[in-house]
Amino acid sequence: MSDSSMSSSKRRGQAIAGVLSGVLVFAVLVVVFVLVRQDADDPVPASAPATVATETITQEPVVTTGTGTVSELVIKERIPGTGPVVKAGQTISVNYKLIGYTSGEEMDSSWKGGKSEPISFQVGTGQLIQGWDKGIPGQKVGSRIQLDVPAALAYGPEKGDLRFVVDILSAQ
Repeated sequence: MSDSSMSSSKRRGQAIAGVLSGVLVFAVLVVVFVLVRQDADDPVPASAPATVATETITQEPVVTTGTGTVSELVIKERIPGTGPVVKAGQTISVNYKLIGYTSGEEMDSSWKGGKSEPISFQVGTGQLIQGWDKGIPGQKVGSRIQLDVPAALAYGPEKGDLRFVVDILSAQ
């Protein structure tokens, strides 16, 4: 091979490497832009802890404390379900975690050592606290919801306001 052929081949290789580098930089910028844009659409207060975007109902939830008092039942969908809507009177199977709303003290959980031990019961028939009987019907199977329950819809003033994270596994 002549010197001019090697030189031309080398320049061609450098040009291809340069184009590939440019494409890679562009792809990284697009990903960064999309991630920043998502954060702008769903702002998180500075005091809120970071959450993992890949949270699933097969993993034990992280439950954070609230501030102030809970004056009414608040339902927050953390993971949208895709199953049928739960109706009052159905027997549901769930995993859950319960903490004191402002203390953060874990009071009960179906998660034992990181493993789920689901429980089943009838919902919407007065067998549970009002916060669950009012908050779970209407949710979809496969959902992870957070219920902030005022003491009046839970166990009364001695236990105070409560925060539950509930994974709705099935409904029959």
